[in-house]
Amino acid sequence: MGDAPDAGMDAVQRRLMFDDECILVDENDRVVGHDSKYNCHLWENILKGNALHRAFSVFLFNSKHELLLQQRSKTKVTFPLVWTNTCCSHPLYRESELIDEDVLGVRNAAQRKLFDELGIPAKDVPVDQFSPLGRILYKAPSDGKWGEHELDYLLFIVRDVSVNPNPDEVADIKYVNQDELKELLRKADAGEEGLKLSPWFRLVVDNFLFKWWDHVEKGTLEEAAEMKTIHKLT
Repeated sequence: MGDAPDAGMDAVQRRLMFDDECILVDENDRVVGHDSKYNCHLWENILKGNALHRAFSVFLFNSKHELLLQQRSKTKVTFPLVWTNTCCSHPLYRESELIDEDVLGVRNAAQRKLFDELGIPAKDVPVDQFSPLGRILYKAPSDGKWGEHELDYLLFIVRDVSVNPNPDEVADIKYVNQDELKELLRKADAGEEGLKLSPWFRLVVDNFLFKWWDHVEKGTLEEAAEMKTIHKLT
């Protein structure tokens, strides 16, 4: 007898894996269907090429232009205890999160998950304050069973917010300036303190983050937006 599909999952992650329906897309971001979060993150399905789904990554800055990072909880099925950007998740296959116009569906999902993961109330992160800057397509294994294959919307927002992390989702948080993030990158590269970064965060850091951060500090984020291209990163 093999392991049950949910072997080793805690109750919260089990519910999310089987109840949440991700939006399946092709490499041009056209919706082609939906499937459970569980099926979308099985590495065997990713290798078959039928698990590409829409995602988002939020980068939230305070008025001092410091970036809020989170460390994923140890109970997360994929990439437990890695450090990453403010919030990383998926719009779900529901009417409010399928709206393509003005990226409204993804913005709605981002607002929902900022509350679910970090306890940030919706009034602190109005959907019209998210700036969609780009889209990336990437694939990354987590372990032998799980991985990611996502078409990821990158959303920036500059707001002072109240934060009350959900321990089922988040192990720790910290705000960092550019120099402090560079020191985190150095430690991760050197293997110091067991510090690990999520693969999607590292791709954004290596390709976009610091030049976009400069736009945050100058108040010129709209100049950085480039939503027509889907950047295929590895």
